[in-house]
Amino acid sequence: MSEAKNNQLPQGWTQASLSEIAYVNMGQSPPSETYNPDGNGLPFFQGKTEFGNLYPTPKWWCTSPSKIAEKDDILLSVRAPVGPTNLAPSKSCIGRGLAAVRPEHGINLKYLLNGFRRYASELDSKGTGTTFKAVSGKVVRDFIFPIAPSAEQERIADKLDELLSDLDAGVSALERVQAQLKHYRAAVLKAAVEGSLTAAWRAKHPTTETADALLTRILAERRRRWEQTQLQKYKEAGKEPPANWKDKYKEPTKPKLENLAGLPEGWCWVRLDQLLFEIEAGKSFTCEPRRAGPDEWGIIKVSAMSWGEFDETENKAVPSAREIDPYYEIKPGDLLLSRANTFELVGASVLVKDCRPRLLLSDKSMRLLYSPNIEKKWLKTVLGSPVIRRQISHKSTGTKEGMRNVSQEIILDVLIPLAPAAECRAIVDAVEEQLSVIDHLEANLEAKLKSASALRQSILRHAFTGQLVPQNPKDEPASELLKRIAIERHKFTQKIKIAFKKLPKNRKGK
Repeated sequence: MSEAKNNQLPQGWTQASLSEIAYVNMGQSPPSETYNPDGNGLPFFQGKTEFGNLYPTPKWWCTSPSKIAEKDDILLSVRAPVGPTNLAPSKSCIGRGLAAVRPEHGINLKYLLNGFRRYASELDSKGTGTTFKAVSGKVVRDFIFPIAPSAEQERIADKLDELLSDLDAGVSALERVQAQLKHYRAAVLKAAVEGSLTAAWRAKHPTTETADALLTRILAERRRRWEQTQLQKYKEAGKEPPANWKDKYKEPTKPKLENLAGLPEGWCWVRLDQLLFEIEAGKSFTCEPRRAGPDEWGIIKVSAMSWGEFDETENKAVPSAREIDPYYEIKPGDLLLSRANTFELVGASVLVKDCRPRLLLSDKSMRLLYSPNIEKKWLKTVLGSPVIRRQISHKSTGTKEGMRNVSQEIILDVLIPLAPAAECRAIVDAVEEQLSVIDHLEANLEAKLKSASALRQSILRHAFTGQLVPQNPKDEPASELLKRIAIERHKFTQKIKIAFKKLPKNRKGK
């Protein structure tokens, strides 16, 4: 650690690896059939998604745990992301995304917890992996902490509780508002696809063309494009098309209307297949685990499509020019969809407004080719609404805690409420107006949260460089504390060895 050099530490302090001051138990996911959402067994924590400010909230329970954390063990996230911490609220089962850290006698629990929070970014920097960053048990155990004398650890922990409690309360209030805005954003998108957002607009603008009429135009264009493509193929092959070549066209299947919600007058239900010409799947490229330079070819990661806007910086370099296929290059105006992601994010879509050249579509993504009769911003709005997102997530396949996947067939079968063309444009305008207000409020909240985070790190930095509370020369030095911990561990090990020797021979191998 940059600030934990021995010659920079206050008098009486030292530094030690985590394995010298705590017991580390790396998590392991139990068989999927042993955990449940019904409260049977021990609470089962898998990672950061269940974390709160200090304690996690269980979503799953396990009847046959593989690895266990005891009450008040520090739960350290060791995988996607690395570094966040909570305390175990009770005896719990921990999955492979967590480690349980139990400090030795003489190491203050809150001191060590805040130490993890001070050095979370440094631990994260030691993570490896392309899709999900993770740290091994060895990296965790070898991680170095500055250790204050026991008495000073108590003073630091008490002072941090005092200073951070008000800050935590303010951050919690900001996060509650942030969550409310997230719900409001979802409500706006839900209202957009159900018609309530433009109810007043419809009252002032009688329908001149129904959604059925718009769909007729879209399907006609879809067939015309297919015929044009087929004729081009015959021409390139030097062949005349057979007499019945148009009969090979396959009309998209109409949706089954049973059990579907009612729609505003003039609207209709469609399958996404009816609105698209084609879905282009991405390609797998060999790549390096680094971002592509401005003049290099790169392949986008799933995170480039995960958060509503296309993030071109989320890419990996493609080293071999022989692999480059310009057909998969992403261009402004492309509508992209995530084929592989978490349950919450699989099927996330982005409309590429602008992007640098030489970025390629990965095999974990799709490009949707839509009819020019469709307002592209409207289609992106619909695909991002909770109504459609739930369809995609629940049809996705994969493990409970791992990556989920959707096929082209699943996407084509998505049911969409289609509005008349004029109302589609009105929906886009109304959504953009509402979301621009939310965006502005979210930006202000984010700025306040960043300021709070900077203040927190400043307080923690002072704490772990000996500047938060005064030192007492009469305190037992931390080096003596480490010696005592080592002696106690040795005594415990000797007791275990003696007890093991006393066991009957036929039990030692068990």
